[in-house]
Amino acid sequence: MAYRQPPRALIAWSICAIVLAGCVQAVPPDLIAEIEAIDRHLIALRAPEAAPEEYAYFARQWVSLKARVQSDDDLIRWPWESNDIEDELRRLHVEGGSTIARLNHRQAAQRRTAESTLARLEERFQFVASQVDSIDGRIALGEKPVQTDLLIKQARSFFEQKDYQRSIQTAERASHALVAQTAVLTRELGRYADDKRIAHWQAMASQTIEWSRVHRSTAIVVSKADRVLTLYKNGRKVLSYPVRLGFNGIREKQFQGDGATPEGRYRVTAMRGQGQTQFYRALALDYPNAVDRRRFELAKKSGRIASAKSIGGQIEIHGVENELMAQTLGCIMLDNPHMATSPRTQRSPSSVHCRDRIQSRLPWPS
Repeated sequence: MAYRQPPRALIAWSICAIVLAGCVQAVPPDLIAEIEAIDRHLIALRAPEAAPEEYAYFARQWVSLKARVQSDDDLIRWPWESNDIEDELRRLHVEGGSTIARLNHRQAAQRRTAESTLARLEERFQFVASQVDSIDGRIALGEKPVQTDLLIKQARSFFEQKDYQRSIQTAERASHALVAQTAVLTRELGRYADDKRIAHWQAMASQTIEWSRVHRSTAIVVSKADRVLTLYKNGRKVLSYPVRLGFNGIREKQFQGDGATPEGRYRVTAMRGQGQTQFYRALALDYPNAVDRRRFELAKKSGRIASAKSIGGQIEIHGVENELMAQTLGCIMLDNPHMATSPRTQRSPSSVHCRDRIQSRLPWPS
């Protein structure tokens, strides 16, 4: 059979197909996709903030290599030819993966630290807040507890956003604020832990109750720390009621307008009913007495109280003026039903006294 030569165009096409089959793209598309995924992962891990130098290097390399890949996009090469761009991309892929691993490890550690720090801080803050409420200590701290609470909530928000570093930093700020507030409370309440003061208050309370027994009369003991008024008749306890103190009641009264409730022994000088007082009934006390005046004058001379300040007065045990008035300015306030059912005090001397473990007792005369 005669040999027939194939058409020249067919031969040329076959040769071209063979050549193209042996060629490859300059950069594998899947490698580009993997590095893009690494970049997204680094952003999700907040690498620009958490590892700024490492991420800056990665970003510069990636931008430069992407530009080279795009300019060489139409090029093809033989499999045995070296490819500098692909080599550099693979090195960047390895380095980016290593950075992700380090950031994951660091983030896991930060998460554990943030979680434990926040848990301890929240528990401590709730405890301090409950103690402040129980002793009406808000006036000593002002708006600071509110600001600390906001910082703690902000730290919790950062934690939920997985921004653990900022969560830790914010929690540390809240912790420092809480330490400062507890220092203020310790300074304000330090006298309540003084053994001599406690013994003095306990003695006053005992003397007041004994006075009631000896004189077969009525006496009142008020515990500032417990916020409790106890009435004694002939030296025996008759009843107890919760009370509210001045808006700055944890402090010892120094001068007019300080919001503090006096500590000492006083007599009831007048019993006021409706129409005689702005409150629902009241027992007027003889504050300031001679002891109060002497202490006030010494404090002014020593400079602890400004010379323009006055000692004040009009301290009473009284009921509530109206529903809007939830706290007194320095007196001792009972709910109206308790004020109405309390046994009537007599004009004979009686003692008012404040006490507690922190023993702040105010003796009430009847």
